[in-house]
Amino acid sequence: MKPITKSAKLANVLYDIRGPIMDAAKQMEEEGQKLIKLNLGNLAVFGFDAPEEVQQDMIRNLPASAGYSDSKGIFAARKAVMHETQKQGIKGVTLDDIYLGNGASELIAMATNALLDDGDELLLPSPDYPLWTASTSLSGGTPVHYMCDESNGWMPDLADIRSKITPKTKAIVVINPNNPTGALYSDDLLRQIVAIAREHGLVILADEVYDKVLYDGAQHTAIASLSTDVLTLTFNSLSKSYRSCGYRAGWLVVSGPKKTAQDYIEGLNMLANMKLCSNVPGQWAIQTALGGYQSINDLTREGGRLRRQRDLAYELITAIPGVTCVKPTAALYMFPRLDPKVYPIQDDRQFFLELLKETKVMLVQGTGFNWPAPDHFRIVFLPHEEDLREAIGRIARFLENYRKNRV
Repeated sequence: MKPITKSAKLANVLYDIRGPIMDAAKQMEEEGQKLIKLNLGNLAVFGFDAPEEVQQDMIRNLPASAGYSDSKGIFAARKAVMHETQKQGIKGVTLDDIYLGNGASELIAMATNALLDDGDELLLPSPDYPLWTASTSLSGGTPVHYMCDESNGWMPDLADIRSKITPKTKAIVVINPNNPTGALYSDDLLRQIVAIAREHGLVILADEVYDKVLYDGAQHTAIASLSTDVLTLTFNSLSKSYRSCGYRAGWLVVSGPKKTAQDYIEGLNMLANMKLCSNVPGQWAIQTALGGYQSINDLTREGGRLRRQRDLAYELITAIPGVTCVKPTAALYMFPRLDPKVYPIQDDRQFFLELLKETKVMLVQGTGFNWPAPDHFRIVFLPHEEDLREAIGRIARFLENYRKNRV
């Protein structure tokens, strides 16, 4: 029989967070092996519960959730998002500028599909959250990665951004706070990115999903609050700050000079109408979450669970010879470096597949985040402290054996 092949559109689409290592892990679990997972930011499986008042609001509104909502989302949720933008200092946002989606992921795909023609270029950070690169490719665009500088706390390299802008560049993606590095960008750096976008007529696509997951007294600034003359699309969701990944409740906010972007906005509206609406029960959670008690602060302040686990993971991973790491200021991740002189890895996917099989610890290799060299990996510090100690202890022993076998 004639083989049925996948679409050519998928030729350059990769998502290694759920790639071959995940497939191998699934097989191991089916064989009865118990794994420690440091690969996914899925908070619920580590005992982080959504706020009870959010759960109750969804339950109470379930009888009213059987039908489709407006394609952009229910009024109460969009109104809450609008109030949130006002608190952030983003000017001129109306209800019509807000789209609700099944998590930020769906809205990222919608925004890139509406924006990019074949061959258009989208500037993306390296390392990045790989959904952005995958969505760019799937939309027919060409992902062009600008470097983030590890020696400067993983801040975007402005000179590298400038050097990669061409007549085909349509937009720049800013992931702040950053996944996978945990970096938080300064206001001065954000203003300089806005200036570059203004100079070259670029749209800013701002992924700010971790804007409330902040440590050490850090403050987040929404990049959309820094201009009114640069079209900015801001993406956020309940998934991380409100431990509600499975509710699939995200939003997209359009701000800036909307009149000159009417054609693009018509494209967004068309795609929003095509998906009919996002998950309605999850939409009911948004108003209560944004307007209620911000329990994320209890987790990130000194003594809070996330803060303790970040500190412990950082301490343990940097104690391993040949491993260095920029301490994260935000988010749920860190992106350690394996010194190539100590660990001359050629294929990091294969390396971390071997680590999985030997240690039963799941990690994602750095190239899975579109980092160009096989010398980094991402750690999720969500497991309880005893599990983190056990997992990083196993990683340390694996790396110790690697060093000994090289001698």
